[in-house]
Amino acid sequence: MKKVDYKVIGVMSGTSLDGIDLVYVNFDFKKSWNYKILEAETVPYPLNWQETLAEAINYSEEHLGELNKKYTNFLAGIISRFIETHQIKDIDVICSHGHTIKHEPENNYTLQIGNLPEISYLSGQTVICDFRVQDVMLGGQGAPLVPIGDQLLFSDYKYCANLGGFANISTDRNGQRLAYDICAVNTVLNYYSKKLGKEFDEGGKLAATGELNETLLEELSKLSFYAQQPPKSLGIEWVKSTVFPILKKYEDIIPDILYTYTLHVAQQIAKSLDDNPESKVLMTGGGTFNNFLMRLLKSESNCHFTIPSEEIINYKEALIFGLLGVLKLRDEVNVLKSVTGAKKDHSSGVIYEI
Repeated sequence: MKKVDYKVIGVMSGTSLDGIDLVYVNFDFKKSWNYKILEAETVPYPLNWQETLAEAINYSEEHLGELNKKYTNFLAGIISRFIETHQIKDIDVICSHGHTIKHEPENNYTLQIGNLPEISYLSGQTVICDFRVQDVMLGGQGAPLVPIGDQLLFSDYKYCANLGGFANISTDRNGQRLAYDICAVNTVLNYYSKKLGKEFDEGGKLAATGELNETLLEELSKLSFYAQQPPKSLGIEWVKSTVFPILKKYEDIIPDILYTYTLHVAQQIAKSLDDNPESKVLMTGGGTFNNFLMRLLKSESNCHFTIPSEEIINYKEALIFGLLGVLKLRDEVNVLKSVTGAKKDHSSGVIYEI
């Protein structure tokens, strides 16, 4: 008989580089999966790590190998301090996403650092990590991986949308889970907020002072990615090669870029919804704290938007990577081919034991 109760630590680092999210959560299975978050914390990245991770996309293979070792040590230290700080005694497994440096599924390649075997003995725990590589090897996008958690933990909602470095969405359609990345969000907004001396646009206040640049909005809306059918995913490479070159033509008035791009995000998300007032949309991720963005989104769509507790907003992805690890332990499917485009549903992740 399979074990039905698990206490795990989920660890997530997103492309927006705001920090490492850690949750200590109890999962139990009684006809369906249930969860209770017992402890949660975000550890902000020191400036040197922010700068290093932002630049790492340009590193040579040798340099990336060195960075992977350093980051694995750093991440193991963060996890160990989380365990010590919260006096956590009972842990079945640590489930860690690592940090994405390169994501090029079209080239059969994705790299998340921090997933070396050393993370297990440095943290003193069994670790499941490196969840994306297998899916890419099976012909999938390697992303998004969270939708299996949306299906198993948040089935009350027609849509689950996350606003982080990128916006992504998942929903059930014709009995299958469908999910995909929509557009860049905080990877762009934070970049331009920093040009105005702010780490991020708190509440969207900077964007709200700008004015609409209709030419820019039209140019953004014509990006070819938006016409592609799912499965599809985005990485920082796409932002740098495709989005920034457009925005740089209009940098003389940064608040106008922020205003226009925020409206662009709202419009792209709205296009992914059915506009039915009875359709419930669960909104999570740091972008939900952008009041201006949420106001624009509600003006673009008639769907019913739910903003949950801050615990879910901030830690839903770390929570679900914890669940991915549990499913891997049970040798059950944790990645859906309908979402990623892989050849088959599969149980992904690498298990490292002490």
